[in-house]
Amino acid sequence: MKIVVLAGGFSPEREVSLSSGAMITNALIKNGHEVFLLDSYLGADDGQEVCFKSPKDGADFSWEIGRSVPELDRLAKDRKGKGYIGNRVIEICGKADVVFLALHGGAGENGQIQAVLDAHGISYTGTGYEGCLKAMDKPMAKLLMKDAGILTPDWRIYTRGEPLEPFSFPCVVKPCGCGSSVGVAMADGKEQWEQALDLAFAYEDRTLAEVKIIGREFSVGILGERALPAIEIIPKAGFYDYENKYQAGMTEEICPARLTEKEEEAVGLTALKVHRILGLGYYSRVDFIMKKDGSIYCLEANTLPGMTPFSLLPQEAKAAGISYHELCEDIVRHPQGTPFCPKDGQK
Repeated sequence: MKIVVLAGGFSPEREVSLSSGAMITNALIKNGHEVFLLDSYLGADDGQEVCFKSPKDGADFSWEIGRSVPELDRLAKDRKGKGYIGNRVIEICGKADVVFLALHGGAGENGQIQAVLDAHGISYTGTGYEGCLKAMDKPMAKLLMKDAGILTPDWRIYTRGEPLEPFSFPCVVKPCGCGSSVGVAMADGKEQWEQALDLAFAYEDRTLAEVKIIGREFSVGILGERALPAIEIIPKAGFYDYENKYQAGMTEEICPARLTEKEEEAVGLTALKVHRILGLGYYSRVDFIMKKDGSIYCLEANTLPGMTPFSLLPQEAKAAGISYHELCEDIVRHPQGTPFCPKDGQK
């Protein structure tokens, strides 16, 4: 097949996306496909030749994620406010049989890019625009989960410019629409509360404070209506923030998680229920905290889980006997939108 891997974008998770995109591109090329790695925000220059890389080209892409969330001001200045989809992106995506979305956060995960691709009849991986919208908007997702009887930490929404009475302590403060723990902070008192709000409001005008649940942290991947083995996440210091997620040696990740058969079944079934309630696509990842009494609290669902060297979904797939190359192949064979029609002679 001819595949465009769409990565980068204008999002605090830009570097994570570029790392995912590089690894996915390498895997798909080695699987025998012709692949074009494209930054959805920067796009391509007019007149630039669109060259899909194949195994004979020996391409090997990589991107190293920095310790801190990238600054986007200079990137925006270079583009001079020309929107979140770069020059020729739709044209190039239209040349492919399918677009592999390696985007994280922002327009790539809140449903905007999915809606644009739908409007142009372009097939893509992951979840459709409606499911992306519901999952990325944390308060909306939590309401849907609560209505379905799924435990999720109690919460309150705060908007910049309105009275900001403190939430109960301890609590977790986070932007309503960011991922990768961008803008997330813990607050045990008034001073930390004010600092946490400042951090969250640096990314969005709406923020969410929720009760801090004490317990073990797990994540469960969904692949084709199947729950993958749970992974337990144990940061060596602090909580599972941006740095602990993407820097080597900062977090212990145990997969399969040390759970009883009954506990493993419970988190898997809950992850599947969340996946279905939000209307997610072929794959996703759902994050949980399990209290000492065994109760399971869902934190959020991810419509485009990371595919970096440190990401959880590939580790869970490996525990289920699915290699990284096989995982990418499985995902690209189950796209959203218009069914792909491979060109003659292509796989």
